[in-house]
Amino acid sequence: MASISGALGPLFLLILLGAALGVKRWPSDTFWPPMERLIYFVLFPAMLVATLSTADVSQVPVTRLALVLLGAMAAFGLLLWRLRARLKLTPAAFTSVFQGAVRFNTYVGVAGAAALHGSAGATTAAVAVALMVPVVNIMCVASFVAAGTLGNASIGKSIMALIKNPLILACLLGIVLNLSGIGLPGWSHDTVDLLGRAALPLGLVAVGVALRPAALLRVDRGVLATNSVKLLLMPALVLGLAWLVGLDTVSRDVALLFAALPTATSAYILARQLGGDAELMAAIITGQTLLAMLTLPVWLQLASG
Repeated sequence: MASISGALGPLFLLILLGAALGVKRWPSDTFWPPMERLIYFVLFPAMLVATLSTADVSQVPVTRLALVLLGAMAAFGLLLWRLRARLKLTPAAFTSVFQGAVRFNTYVGVAGAAALHGSAGATTAAVAVALMVPVVNIMCVASFVAAGTLGNASIGKSIMALIKNPLILACLLGIVLNLSGIGLPGWSHDTVDLLGRAALPLGLVAVGVALRPAALLRVDRGVLATNSVKLLLMPALVLGLAWLVGLDTVSRDVALLFAALPTATSAYILARQLGGDAELMAAIITGQTLLAMLTLPVWLQLASG
């Protein structure tokens, strides 16, 4: 547990630093929104391109990793739809519960994988992002459409936003540069790599800034259902599947890490844009992020034991 806690502890401290800055509203209310856009549209895509364009992806068991991660996401996505009537949630609240159960915080995942397993972990995490980000975005947008929280006029905008998702585009560019053998020639590699290094620490602080401590006061069946799936059932299934398909230690830990991650802070924005329950989403994001600081090390220790 000491090595796992030692790897994840600094990440959690950066999130807590961000939470403190958010409470104090420092340096100002107008500082963090453009900073988050810079991280999301420039810095994090640069990190994905730098990693995927030069990585030896042949060392990653892509097919088995996809089977474990995408299989678990699909299983719990379908399960939630089957249990929708029993949960007795409004359509808007259900979409927030759905997002809370299947989305994941990419910044924490990539930073955690790199902290645990160095460059091998970062490469495997980048592959996981390339596999999961398109699928989870399609699943979440589909949940809004199926729940009827947005009109036909919004569907086209949602599809265009999905196509222009900077993380998806960065993964595609990195893979193309890798497979073509072009990579990042000359100074471009060092430049993109330097940009990417700023993504994770700033991204983790931004995660903390986005937390809403007051939202923790909301505890209902929606919060309990989504937290049970995301922090308990999802990692349990992924760990079982990882053992079943024989993932190596690095791939197993990365798969488990992504399964047990708290949901993405961007889920709040999507909830507001597409008619979800934004206040419930804020409660889910805040609660999961804080609870994951306790559950993540336990799951990783269980896997390594």
